[in-house]
Amino acid sequence: MRVVNELTATQTPRGSHGTFDVERIREDFPVLKQQVHGKPLVYLDNAATSQKPQVVIDTITQYYLTVNSNVHRGVHFLSEQATQAYEGARDKVRRFLNAPHTREIIFVRGSTEGINLVAQSYGRTFLKEGDEIIISAMEHHSNIVPWQILCEQIGARLRVIPINDNGEVLLDEYKKLLGERTKLVSVVHVSNVLGTINPVKPIIEMAHSRGVPVLLDGAQAAPHLPVDVQDLDCDFYVFSGHKLFGPTGIGVLYGKAHLLETMPPYQGGGDMIRAVTFEKTLYNVPPYKFEAGTPHIEGVIGLGAAIDYLSGIELERIAAYERELLVYATEVLSSIPGLRMIGTAKEKASVLSFVLDHVHAHDIGTILDQEGVAIRAGHHCAMPLMQRFGVPATARASLAFYNTRTEIGMLVRAIYKVKELFD
Repeated sequence: MRVVNELTATQTPRGSHGTFDVERIREDFPVLKQQVHGKPLVYLDNAATSQKPQVVIDTITQYYLTVNSNVHRGVHFLSEQATQAYEGARDKVRRFLNAPHTREIIFVRGSTEGINLVAQSYGRTFLKEGDEIIISAMEHHSNIVPWQILCEQIGARLRVIPINDNGEVLLDEYKKLLGERTKLVSVVHVSNVLGTINPVKPIIEMAHSRGVPVLLDGAQAAPHLPVDVQDLDCDFYVFSGHKLFGPTGIGVLYGKAHLLETMPPYQGGGDMIRAVTFEKTLYNVPPYKFEAGTPHIEGVIGLGAAIDYLSGIELERIAAYERELLVYATEVLSSIPGLRMIGTAKEKASVLSFVLDHVHAHDIGTILDQEGVAIRAGHHCAMPLMQRFGVPATARASLAFYNTRTEIGMLVRAIYKVKELFD
């Protein structure tokens, strides 16, 4: 049992007790120690992907060094150890989301695959021609395109909740959209462009009053906010491991058990079956019914290590620190002449999107990179949202709990460098 204990043991991060010691926490992230173009790296692209603590890197390495084997299929020692670590990580995810049962936790490649799974499995089974799906105007393409594909397949219609100039959904307009034809609502929990924290509880309550299920895209919420799917009462919830300080290529779909049991498999293959003949296949029970083939075993175990790490710090403390950092960053960025923030909702998470007079976002990103500052520039896979605000692209600085006020100062100085070059 020594090996599986090493892979599943809770790891305590630096600075996990007492005051929030960001400098000690930064020691856990080896990538932050490097220089870029001769300047200290300031990594502010966390909404795209987050950096990984040493414990996640070590856990994946330890898996390959000591346990590497397939899961669920073997009776030998390594397979049993890998299976225990894999299923142990599933229970960590269950506790992380406060889901009632591990059978409600499905491992997928990321938020995108989770949404596609629901669209093709639940959507094609229970929606029909003339039905309506509601999303919001601030969605990532991964919460637009799968529903467009479904609508084309079955003749359904996509409806969009409008937003105001601050980047907040208009609940009164949402209420008007809900009707007899509404069969599914799918909205982002936290916007990857605006940072808006959507009022998901009333959105869910209003949908449920009409018997309509709700999916929440939690890709940007899970790394920054405590998520309790029982309290939210959402029907589906998705998030990605690589934004949660874990490996790429792994994600989670939570679904209420009674819904998953009625949904057909998304893919066919090994491990999602109970019995196969040439005449008929009997499918496995959830979650295995939706996990065809050899899974991303080391990714799942690495995700479990990331959850352990975050749990050691506590997401409430992370959210409080990031909130203070966001307030400070918003204040100093807003004071820069010619800079306009895109997304000024009252309830926000750690995203700052902005435009600069007479400078394209890509030029901002390129010059900032030369100063060692990594941000994202472009449409952020949210082209309809760019159209809503009348801009081709934005520069986006996105924060994590290992970022500092000093780094915000370096961002500001780099932006003034951009202004000097273009004025």
